[in-house]
Amino acid sequence: MGRAFEFRKERKLKRWGHMARVFTKLGKEITIAVKQGGPDVTGNPRLRALMAEARAESMPKENIERAIKKATDKSVGDFKEIVYEGYGPYGIAFLVETATDNNTRTVANVRSYFTKCGGSLGTSGSVSFMFDHKCVFRIAEKEGMDLEEMELEMIDYGVEELFEEVEYDEDENEKKSIVIYGDYTAYGQIQKFIEENGYELISGGFERIPNVDLKEVTPEQRATLDKLTDMLEEDEDVTHVYNTMKPEE
Repeated sequence: MGRAFEFRKERKLKRWGHMARVFTKLGKEITIAVKQGGPDVTGNPRLRALMAEARAESMPKENIERAIKKATDKSVGDFKEIVYEGYGPYGIAFLVETATDNNTRTVANVRSYFTKCGGSLGTSGSVSFMFDHKCVFRIAEKEGMDLEEMELEMIDYGVEELFEEVEYDEDENEKKSIVIYGDYTAYGQIQKFIEENGYELISGGFERIPNVDLKEVTPEQRATLDKLTDMLEEDEDVTHVYNTMKPEE
């Protein structure tokens, strides 16, 4: 198992604190997907994956419809995906993905979070080279699946890594899924393979995987870095936050 598995295992991707943030994030991504590829899910693979994720997150139908309508409503601001880069304290690199209809507001907020925690917002390219941009899918596990055989079969479609992920719901019931990583450019062909072979798609999107050694920090340093991460993630314009801090054991 490779870097993507270790990154996901250690980092335990922080989920949004409550449903409202989940729905806000998904709503913006759905709006952007519709603007880029149209409202017809048949011809818009990114939208199909987001709709599957919305169902998995129990996002209300009216929220989904509102997000789609925003893409065609000229009175609503145009959301754009913008990536900000910078350094937190102690030399930890941060990459912040946003979806915003007001770049002036967003960049001011992001800069203030860095400044308050002793970091600084950088220029484009200042830290992005430390992260590999990957597409990632989660599918429901089927009984009798052979992961090694499946991984070999999907190599020609751009898959780089595949592994089982175990999560637990609120009632501590075990939920298993298969996580599939591939090159950023392989998104469409991997999704096509998943759909054509009858696998249940839970979600599909993109992640940034550090390609450098993650840095060790002290508990006191971690507290400050976690504060910066929390401030960023609590901003409504921010969709994902990545850094090069080694997760706590």
